[in-house]
Amino acid sequence: MDIKVIKQMRIIIGSKNKAKIKAVEKVFPNASITSKGASSGVSAQPFSDEETKQGAIHRALHCIQGETNTFGIGLEGGVMFIGNKLYLCNWGALALPDQLYTASGARILLPQEITKELLKGRELGEVMDAFAHRKQVRQKEGAIGIFTAERISRIDMFSHVIELLRGQWEYNQL
Repeated sequence: MDIKVIKQMRIIIGSKNKAKIKAVEKVFPNASITSKGASSGVSAQPFSDEETKQGAIHRALHCIQGETNTFGIGLEGGVMFIGNKLYLCNWGALALPDQLYTASGARILLPQEITKELLKGRELGEVMDAFAHRKQVRQKEGAIGIFTAERISRIDMFSHVIELLRGQWEYNQL
């Protein structure tokens, strides 16, 4: 992709979460990037692959409302059952007025003690803060960072999803 096109890109991220912002900056280092709080339109703790995907789509679409020449990016983390086991999941969406791309990334099994807390109605972010004895895990390493001994951070995880989104968009520009 021509570097001039990337420099002229305007991207709005539908979140104020630092990890999500850094992931977009990592994949689009030359673009003009801003962030804004955007409602996911789903539960505070998405509990399925589909709900998590819809949250990312809603955030991305919110970002392009009333905008021109702008990419909207929505990123959403959630959990999903495979059989009777609960897994971490994540989705991203890249929206333009006439195009929408979605992608998902890593999934890892959550420990039973985390699953129990989530089934009580708690959000993963608050559960992880208590579990890891840290503050704002969701803004930093995320659950993925904790449960992979920081081999994969939340920034890495979302960067991978954004690379998939960018790649789809670039492929359609050929």
